[in-house]
Amino acid sequence: MPRLLHYSDIENVYDDPVRAGRLAGLVRALDGDDALVCGTGDTTAPGVLSLIERGRQSLDFFAAVGADVDTFGNHDFDYGPAATRGIVADSPQTWVSANVRDEDGRQFPGTVPHVVREVDGTRVGLVGVTDPATPSLNPMAADLTFTDPYEAVETELEALRAAGVDHVVVLSHLGGGDDELARRVDVDAILGGHVHAERREYVDGTLLLRPGANGHVVFEVELGADDGADSRARATATRHETADAPVHEALSERLRGRVDDAGLDEVVAVVEEPMDRSEETVFGGECAVGNFVADAYRWSMDADVGLQNSGGIRNGPPLDGEVTIADLVSVIPFEERVVLAELTGEELRAVLRECAAATVDFGEPDWWQGHLSGVELVWDDDREAVVSARVGGSPIDPGATYSVATADYLLHSDHEFPTIDARHRAAEGRIQHEVLADYAREFGLDGGVDGRIRRVSGCAADD
Repeated sequence: MPRLLHYSDIENVYDDPVRAGRLAGLVRALDGDDALVCGTGDTTAPGVLSLIERGRQSLDFFAAVGADVDTFGNHDFDYGPAATRGIVADSPQTWVSANVRDEDGRQFPGTVPHVVREVDGTRVGLVGVTDPATPSLNPMAADLTFTDPYEAVETELEALRAAGVDHVVVLSHLGGGDDELARRVDVDAILGGHVHAERREYVDGTLLLRPGANGHVVFEVELGADDGADSRARATATRHETADAPVHEALSERLRGRVDDAGLDEVVAVVEEPMDRSEETVFGGECAVGNFVADAYRWSMDADVGLQNSGGIRNGPPLDGEVTIADLVSVIPFEERVVLAELTGEELRAVLRECAAATVDFGEPDWWQGHLSGVELVWDDDREAVVSARVGGSPIDPGATYSVATADYLLHSDHEFPTIDARHRAAEGRIQHEVLADYAREFGLDGGVDGRIRRVSGCAADD
């Protein structure tokens, strides 16, 4: 019976050599002649070491686990298509991508739309697809074309059926789009990613998986099995945690010290109260790390408002004790600048509404999408509406102009905070993590919250 070993969105795992070693050690322990090692995107970036090495640190991991197949995530283009082409050319696995086209509209170099592998005496066909919103999510991918993923899979399925495969698996970086894909095509399993919340369930008889982010979980999939819960089920999955896995010492040794060698070890502040940046905290509403980032942005641009999208704050260990530049890079590991946008009061109120997942098509339904500075916001979760909003202590004037310091990414993306776009650009500042370091040196990190965002239920909205 063929097996698939599935990891995805491992992102900053490289910044912790032991955690990376445990992930590789677990995959190696589970691997065998009857298994394929599969990634489903965001396996090269983002992270501190990734930023330093332009994603090429992933090549050590791919070699360590004996990677067989992978597809692209949106962050695999963080350093531009040329860097991605280099990684594809130098990595051991087959990159499978049915809907990514290069700058000339051709199949992305070094990739195939589908592949057939013989595993344990059976023929397994694999198709790869990536979120078509990637150019909006990642400006570095703006010159690429991402075609309709559902039509792409349907086309490749015809070829795979004609080739006489026994099983079909989709390697997907569509996030929430996996449900629609499962309803439209007849495949054994969709190995997913993009959304960092774990998932293991069946949709229309197809097994849908997401192992979460940063290398904490690997799914072991058996094709052709039936767990008895669904007579149509073609696959089952076992969840394995990496926390107690054996360490792949060779990989850990390869990664160890490379962040320190980059000269990012300057201590810029000391945190007395740990600043948590887990997914639950960052997407749960106001939090200390979100306040710190938004405050730093507003200060750096002398703006009325600071705004940071929750998804831009990367999960990792709490900021605690001595905080270095590397620690701050790990919070927002992107080479993007803080920019100043000018919005009307009416537009600013729209942006505040877009802080709630109810109005932004990204992530889980209860996620909070924005962190603010200079704003006092009361939001009603039941009504999905602003109860009150003040800037500088005064109600927002719809006709006035407000300056907002935020990440350059939000001016290009229509996926998060779509009200803000390039026409609002008024000025450009420094790289995000440089701004955080400057602010930390000047004011420190107090790790507190002050009630600037209040989520309530059942209040009458004033808009």
